[in-house]
Amino acid sequence: MSKDKTNSAILIVLIAGILWSFGALVVRYIEDARSIPWQYLFFRGLTIFLLLNLYLFIKEGKSFVNNYKKIDLSVIIGGLGFATAFIGFIWSITHTSAAVTLMMLAAMPFMTAILGYIFLKEKISLTTFFSIIIAAVGITFMAFNSSQIGTLFGLMLGLLSSLGFSIGSVSLRWNKRTPTFTTVSLAGLFCVIISFTALIISEQNFFTTFKNSSLSALHGTLVCSGLILYSIGSKNLPAADLTLLSLTEVLGGIFWVWLPIFGINEVPTANTIIGGFIITFAILFYSLNTKRNRRFIGLN
Repeated sequence: MSKDKTNSAILIVLIAGILWSFGALVVRYIEDARSIPWQYLFFRGLTIFLLLNLYLFIKEGKSFVNNYKKIDLSVIIGGLGFATAFIGFIWSITHTSAAVTLMMLAAMPFMTAILGYIFLKEKISLTTFFSIIIAAVGITFMAFNSSQIGTLFGLMLGLLSSLGFSIGSVSLRWNKRTPTFTTVSLAGLFCVIISFTALIISEQNFFTTFKNSSLSALHGTLVCSGLILYSIGSKNLPAADLTLLSLTEVLGGIFWVWLPIFGINEVPTANTIIGGFIITFAILFYSLNTKRNRRFIGLN
């Protein structure tokens, strides 16, 4: 692979991570966020579903519908996994700090490794094993006394979101012939269906304010744009590099909600900072010690 292609891929994936990192900031601008998660998730899921299908139509023409003919059990499981991740993220970040939620998502590579070992018989290297232990220590440290400040619920939902992403990722490796965007698009549709059902059962107002609806659409657009860029760049980068670059989303998201210019001024607690540092170290240790792993990931 040429150096120019690698450098371009790194830049593209970095931009994808930066786009995703603004998701936490967008959520922080929601009005009365804890009372309208299902409305937000409905419009966000709908945006993801429509934009991904529009992208596929532009890229493949009318033949993009053939992707849905390849739907099997792995796609259903993957779609439900990613839908769980979407839902868990919103519920988590509206009940705890952005730092806690994002650091739980940073544990995703290690959860994926464990699930891959259990269901796909993929071996776990010593580097991965030690990284998982280090990350677990960080998560435990962040959870310590968190119930006293009301963040334990959000932390657990953040872990659920990370688990959902991991299930989705493993499902993609289960059947590599399935176009990735089909699974993610289906996840958006599942998110719409689940949110719609929850609103009907709870007899809540289906619509929220124009501002909240616009923010949910913006969030969905950021997710889709990042996915498209990530899929382009990931074809020319090994898995270890992608893991390292994923820190852009986590650290960027924490930075945006802290940066005073955006008016949120959310400062992480000492436990969160220390635990987050430990998790970040685990990711750096994993990435830097698996540089020779030349498994390439193409998301579509």
